[in-house]
Amino acid sequence: MPLPGEPLEKLGFLTIGLFDEGDPRAGHEATLQIIELGERLGFASAWVRNRHLQYGISSPVAVLAAATQRTSRIELGTAVIPLAWENPLRLAEDLATVDVLSGGRLNPGVSVGPPMHWEDVRAALYPDTADVEDFSYERVARLLRLVEGAPASTFRGMEGVVEEWSDRVQPHSPGLRSRIWYGGGSERSARWAGEQGMNLLTSSVVKAEGNSVDFAAIQAAQIRAFRVAHPAGEAARASQGLVVIPTDSASTEQRERYAAYVDARTPRTRSPQGPARLLFARDLIGTSEEIAAQLHADAAFREVREVVFALPFSFAADDYEQLLTDIATKLGPALGWAPTA
Repeated sequence: MPLPGEPLEKLGFLTIGLFDEGDPRAGHEATLQIIELGERLGFASAWVRNRHLQYGISSPVAVLAAATQRTSRIELGTAVIPLAWENPLRLAEDLATVDVLSGGRLNPGVSVGPPMHWEDVRAALYPDTADVEDFSYERVARLLRLVEGAPASTFRGMEGVVEEWSDRVQPHSPGLRSRIWYGGGSERSARWAGEQGMNLLTSSVVKAEGNSVDFAAIQAAQIRAFRVAHPAGEAARASQGLVVIPTDSASTEQRERYAAYVDARTPRTRSPQGPARLLFARDLIGTSEEIAAQLHADAAFREVREVVFALPFSFAADDYEQLLTDIATKLGPALGWAPTA
C-alpha cells in the first residue's frame, strides 16, 4: 500500500466532459484533447463520467470509441455507467466493440439503482415496462454474463446463403470481463462487487454507515470488505477517486478561483447529506507536497495501489492542462509514481 516510500502503481484522472448547449462539439473535442494530453503526460488511465440529460457526456462509450482512434496506450474508463438507463445486452455489444477498437484498453465502470429523477424520466425511458424494470445487482450480473460469453440467444448457425448467427455477444473480447469495475459507496456494494470478482471504483462520496462520519475510515473499511469477499484477496484491484487541485504552477488568478471553488464545496463535507446520509470527501488543494502528505495520512488511500483523481467539474481547458501537468510531473512523483513512457 502507498505509504511514504512505497510507490503508487497506477495514476489516472477523471473528467466530466462539460459542453455548451449551443456548441456541444467544442466540449466533446476538448474532452478528447484532455485524454490525448493525459497519454502524452504518461497517465495510466483516463476516465469519463456519465451525465444523462445534463451538459456533460451522456454517451461515454461513444466518446471513448473516438478516443481509441486518437490514443495508443492509455487505458480508457467510464465512471460510471448507470445501468438503469441501459439494456445489458446492447451495452455488452458496445463495450466489446470499443474494447476491440482500443486493443484491450477499455475499463467499464458501472453501477445500479433507480435512475436519478426517476419519476420525471420514467415515461420517456421505459414507457411500457417502468413498473417491472429490475434495478438490482442482477442487472450488473446479467451484463457480466453476457460480456463473459454466456448465451444471449437459443439460435446459432447459418440462415440462408450468407448469414451466420452467433448465440453470444459479438464481437467477443476475452479480457474485458476482468476489467469491469463497480462504482460502490457502501460496504454492501463493495462486498457484492468482491463476490462477483469485479474491480472496485471508489469516489469522493460514501454512505455514512453506522455512527461514524470519518470519510477515510468508512472508505477504508469498504475497501477491506471488498478484498475479503474477492477471490483474489489482497491482489483485488481497488481505486480511490478523490478531487485533487495542485497549485504548483497555477497563476495567482487560478489559485484564487480554485480556493473559492473548494470553499463553496466544503460545507457539504461536514456532515451526512440527505436521506441516504451521503458523506463527501474534502477537495485536496495546495502544493503537490502538501497534497501528498494529506494522502499519505488518509486511511483509504493507504488501502489502494492505484488512484483516479477527479478533475473539478466546472474548470476551463487551461485549468485542466495545468492540473494534469502538475499531477503528472509533481504530485505523482511525490507519491512514488513514475509516468508510462
